[in-house]
Amino acid sequence: MIHSLSGGVISKNEIYPFVKVEVEGTPRWYLSPTFQIKEGDKVRVSFEGKPCTGVVVRVERCTLQTAPYPMNRITEIEGFAEE
Repeated sequence: MIHSLSGGVISKNEIYPFVKVEVEGTPRWYLSPTFQIKEGDKVRVSFEGKPCTGVVVRVERCTLQTAPYPMNRITEIEGFAEE
């Protein structure tokens, strides 16, 4: 456990793979279940309530404190899309 300089405790310092996926011209953040994902990969995601295929345009490995999207609102990619 890591302590901050102000006396508080910083929560878990785990790293999570966040991916920005472009679907139908719209970029959205998703959480990846694997660190093997890279830019340019085609993935299956849920977009506006329907299954879609998108392209990964950005990959960031972040902690909960530096996440680009709130963890309580993010969804996971469903997997790699078949070519």
